Amino acid sequence: MVMDLFYACAPVKRKERLHFLHFMQEVHKKLYDLKRTHPDMADPIPPLADSIAERATLLCFDEFQINDIADAMILGRLFEALFARKVVVVATSNTEPSRLFQDRPGADAFKPFIAIIRREMDIIALDSPRDYRRGRSQDKQTWLVPADDAARRTLDEIFERFSGDAPAEPVTLEFSGRSLEIDIAAGPVCRFDFTSLCSKPLGPNDYLALAKRFPVVIIDGIPCMGPDDVNTAYRFITIVDALYDNGNLLFASAEALPDQLFTEGEVADAFARTASRLVEMGSKSWLEHGAEAARIAHSY
Repeated sequence: MVMDLFYACAPVKRKERLHFLHFMQEVHKKLYDLKRTHPDMADPIPPLADSIAERATLLCFDEFQINDIADAMILGRLFEALFARKVVVVATSNTEPSRLFQDRPGADAFKPFIAIIRREMDIIALDSPRDYRRGRSQDKQTWLVPADDAARRTLDEIFERFSGDAPAEPVTLEFSGRSLEIDIAAGPVCRFDFTSLCSKPLGPNDYLALAKRFPVVIIDGIPCMGPDDVNTAYRFITIVDALYDNGNLLFASAEALPDQLFTEGEVADAFARTASRLVEMGSKSWLEHGAEAARIAHSY
């Protein structure tokens, strides 16, 4: 809400607001294109920074987070180049800068970027005892516990409801030189087993492509996770971020309620935000809005 107000009021013509996952997707695509079209280019970061600065002197990011070592290595140099070109960056984040990408392999290489953030940006903490995502009337079919036969049958019915007359079949999404195997899909809805979605080496680009293609996503068998499941938890956090930002409908069966899925370990704080988002995505108001979006998408 604060970002909405700031962006609307900022008296700047060349400005952009992006979810950070979308920004990183764009960065990787442009780096790929630069290397492909200019194979002898020694350093693609300066021309990339030039192209960004030409179109926006103000960049606003939602959900600034670093979960990928490749992103961590790129961002330090890119942001330093953007700041040198007088680009102003405003971002929201659930992580204080000194904790970004820490306790992860390669964390030391990211510390110079943290120093750049602290040098170039003002850090403002917003602390509220109230979670505004919670407290809404909940739909009883969006999050099914436990993940048993009854839950599977309910998800079968939900799949059929949204698929309409479209045939159900496996689908392969092709994008940016990558492919993503969808367990089963029909019209605007796709369905995954949790393992096939979060236990494979998938990343933000995969989940963003999924969110854009299918307004309705069904996940079977979400387990409780612990300290040994950090990578799996990060992937689940990332896909929920992608679905939430895109306004998708999510139906799932799980071993426990969202708040009980991951309670101990290095991503526990980040997962608490994910649990909050899942609660909002299970509200009747979210379901009504998302169902209309799915209907419109299916009509095309």
